[in-house]
Amino acid sequence: MKEILTSIIFLLASVLLFAQKDSSGNLNGMFKKASSLFGKKSGSKSSSNLSSNEIVSGLKEALSLGAKKSGDKLSATDGFFKDAAVKILLPQQIRDVENKIRMLGFGKLVDNAELSMNRAAEDASKAAAPIFLDAIKKMTVTDALNILRGSDTAATGYLRKTTSPALTTAFRPVIEESLKKTDANKYWKDVFSTYNRFTSKPVDADINSYVTGKALDGLFYYVAQEEVNIRKDPAARVTDILKNVFGSK
Repeated sequence: MKEILTSIIFLLASVLLFAQKDSSGNLNGMFKKASSLFGKKSGSKSSSNLSSNEIVSGLKEALSLGAKKSGDKLSATDGFFKDAAVKILLPQQIRDVENKIRMLGFGKLVDNAELSMNRAAEDASKAAAPIFLDAIKKMTVTDALNILRGSDTAATGYLRKTTSPALTTAFRPVIEESLKKTDANKYWKDVFSTYNRFTSKPVDADINSYVTGKALDGLFYYVAQEEVNIRKDPAARVTDILKNVFGSK
């Protein structure tokens, strides 16, 4: 009982001490200071106590998990097409007059073009995993520390920077082939030909580049979602190394 009383007195004294030093008089700031001393469990690791290998391993695991989930989700049938967050729509200049095109009886062309583009992206997403994993393996200690101290999507930014050229190279032929299989090139040409009849500024977009870029945007969107989830939600840290690295920030 004496030990418990002593601990309580010590805690109260510490809080009062911080209150006196807090010139702003902000109670929230006072309790934040106190919790910085008493809020951590004695057995938990701080980021400064983690080894470089632990930090690198944790970040590699987080990126691998996010990349795999992203690829699996989007490579499934309707992974793009029925997901409003990543669905590939026609270019903006077409969407601006889409209603007019539909009113003229060409709605089916628009629908077919959109479906074929999304199917191509779903097909190409199957090639993402090995490219992601190769980049993740090359992560350095410096990369890992910058990511750990960075924004909620710093790891995704690293992955995008290091994999975009390889992903574009890998995706483009797959998308080209998939667009051929789904007659997307035909639909695309039909839509643009229809659009060009009613504009003084005709367009000639590259469907392959357009769909490749949108497919990559969708992949990284979900990698980022998973990273934010791991950083903010303890329940998403499904392994010990993830708990140690992201629970120590």
